[in-house]
Amino acid sequence: MATDRFEIVQSSSTSRISIFIAFFIIIILFFAPWWAGRADIRLLSEIFLYLSLASLWNLLAGYCGLVSVGQQAFVGFGGYLLFALTIFAGFNPLLAIPISGIFGALISLPIAFLIFRLRGAYFAIGTWVVAEVFRLSFAQIQSLGGGSGSSLPVAIVKSIASNKAMRESLIYWMILGLTVLILVSVYLILRSRRGIALIAIRDNELASKSLGINITRSKLFVYIITSGLTTILGALIFLQKLRISPDAAFNVNDWTAFVIFIVVIGGIGTIEGPIIGVLIFFLLRETLADLGTIYLIMLGCVAIAVMIKAPKGVWGFVSSTFKIELFPLSRKLKKQIKEN
Repeated sequence: MATDRFEIVQSSSTSRISIFIAFFIIIILFFAPWWAGRADIRLLSEIFLYLSLASLWNLLAGYCGLVSVGQQAFVGFGGYLLFALTIFAGFNPLLAIPISGIFGALISLPIAFLIFRLRGAYFAIGTWVVAEVFRLSFAQIQSLGGGSGSSLPVAIVKSIASNKAMRESLIYWMILGLTVLILVSVYLILRSRRGIALIAIRDNELASKSLGINITRSKLFVYIITSGLTTILGALIFLQKLRISPDAAFNVNDWTAFVIFIVVIGGIGTIEGPIIGVLIFFLLRETLADLGTIYLIMLGCVAIAVMIKAPKGVWGFVSSTFKIELFPLSRKLKKQIKEN
């Protein structure tokens, strides 16, 4: 009993310190446009975008057991919706971004109705097929450039901000803000009773159902949330790029394969995993990108080595070896699940 109380106090103290450090880092990153160069701002924006995508995929697969290889469907959908809303409907890009998220959440409902009938590898293949349907469909829309794509008109770009520096800073702040929102949302979801239900479903669906957990409703909740937020991320990605094409928008390597790599090497099923994974990924990319195809081969070798030596990822290995947990959540949730 005394040991349990000590663990609760210790984990609470660790959590407070981690939150304080995270808050301090966010403040420093907020002022990046004043201390970082333009190239650094774009790199930081890309890191935050991949961290957001990885955290959402981790929530979907690591905590809910829904292994999707078709999240590029919502990235591309968000990008094309941004272009359509701004070019044809006359929306300001800053307003079109949250609207795209609403449409992304809505379109995920009929998709979920179809793919939730599948299990395991069939579910993964089903998500990829949906993404390909999206890619082929948008390639037929000639008003948005068809197969070759299109660029955002200059007038729309200038409506974001009066000059290029301010526009890039504004997009950077939006990406940073959305990343913080996603990380906080994931943390709060996992601290709730729904978080306990999600981990129970992932570990044993049959036992979860016997405990009275509504499996379909829990999975649908996560799928809609991740779909809507991924759509917003897609809109931000292509607002930054200012150009879109079907192959770029629905690229499985850029928006799904690399994201899975980040989560797997960082540690699937942990909040810290995507953070560690994205740092490792960008360190490898910035160091080895000039090597061409050898870079991709080395990424594959790193992924295989980590999966063999540390099946729970780098953070899982560090956490279990040194008994470190920045956000002491998983242990508490597992304990509550066992008690139930």
